[in-house]
Amino acid sequence: MATHQPDGAYGGGNSGGGGSAVFGKQILMLALIVVAGILVYNTFMSGDGLGSIFGGGGKEMRLTYVPSDFQPNLDEGATLKILSDPEKYHKEFDELVYNFNLSLLYHVANRMGLADSLKRRLEPEYKKHHEYLASLYFNDFVSLKDTTASMYETWYNDNSNYAVQVFNEVAGKYTCFFVTEIMATLIKADGGKLMAKGKKVNTPCGIAIEEGLRPMIDRLQKKAAIYDFSASRGFLKEKVRMGIAELATYELRSRLGIDKTLQYKLLGFSISETNIQVEAISVIKAGFKLDRYFDVTFNPGKGIVFVTLPQPTIVSHEVYPRVDKLDVGFLAGINGEEMNANFNELRRQFRQDAIENEHILDKAKMRADSVMQLIMGPTVKSMGRNYKLQVRFQDSPDVMDDMEMRRRAQQPANKPPSLPSPEPVKVDN
Repeated sequence: MATHQPDGAYGGGNSGGGGSAVFGKQILMLALIVVAGILVYNTFMSGDGLGSIFGGGGKEMRLTYVPSDFQPNLDEGATLKILSDPEKYHKEFDELVYNFNLSLLYHVANRMGLADSLKRRLEPEYKKHHEYLASLYFNDFVSLKDTTASMYETWYNDNSNYAVQVFNEVAGKYTCFFVTEIMATLIKADGGKLMAKGKKVNTPCGIAIEEGLRPMIDRLQKKAAIYDFSASRGFLKEKVRMGIAELATYELRSRLGIDKTLQYKLLGFSISETNIQVEAISVIKAGFKLDRYFDVTFNPGKGIVFVTLPQPTIVSHEVYPRVDKLDVGFLAGINGEEMNANFNELRRQFRQDAIENEHILDKAKMRADSVMQLIMGPTVKSMGRNYKLQVRFQDSPDVMDDMEMRRRAQQPANKPPSLPSPEPVKVDN
């Protein structure tokens, strides 16, 4: 009987070895899939990136928050002077922003207990951001604070105080951004993960706002109240004589009113009311301060006489308030400070409406050409029949002819983007 069997036929006791080999391959394949899945998760889902795979980015940084006093090292009197007239002290304003923001960063670093090696990198890192931050601070500050109204603000005891309020609003827009950006850069370079403990643990943004910016603003406002009171009282015995060279080219007259009711409540019920109605007429003149800049040049090749004027501004603003109704309740009265604040707010509304809605500065530019043609046109024509006069403006290289002026006067005024003030993030101890 033949005992030989073809290859691949049933082998009896040798079948167990083949099944074990197949099962082992399946286990190995499953293990490889699991390992690959872990690697993919760590790489793309955990947030540590490739560095965590090789141990380069997964290291924790443990910080112990320590007490620290904010010391901005700023002269409060000089700071108020700069904020009251930023255009006059533009360079000093930039230095103020630089020193104040750097002080905030050092305070945050001290509170977080950062190593000296990281603190030494604060100023170089901030310098990367300062140029555009200083420009944002200045442009926003000037657009929010009407710098042509300093005299009126002083009269109403509100010039320095209002300047501090505007600075607080502007700084509130950008403080969280640059503090968080710089601190994240330093901490990320040293590890990636942050574990913090200690008293009053907070985010870098929260520390900068609550422990740095807010207390500094409070101190400045207390100082500003003294400055404003002294300056306003000085008006009573001050007589200013000065030569001016102004060219008013556009006048706007408008009328606004305040209708306000003050209530005195007891247990949620109104038991006394004070009604006040105030109307005012405003006369605003926009034009050019020729003592700041005025230039006349001649281009023989083109036969053009160029008259260069400074940028337009409000050269005068007169407000005539009238109290139409003052019904004072027996409990709810109104004091002089509230009346002055209402008058000053009414004045601000006049100016804001004139600049933003009536575009008074653009219209002053448009009228400037007609006035210059009236004043200097005959002189230019006497030089030759083909000679003509064209008006342009400082820091604006383009020549403004009649059509261009009318086109720009009809365009809405440019406004800076409105950014919400950041809210500090609260972290439980």
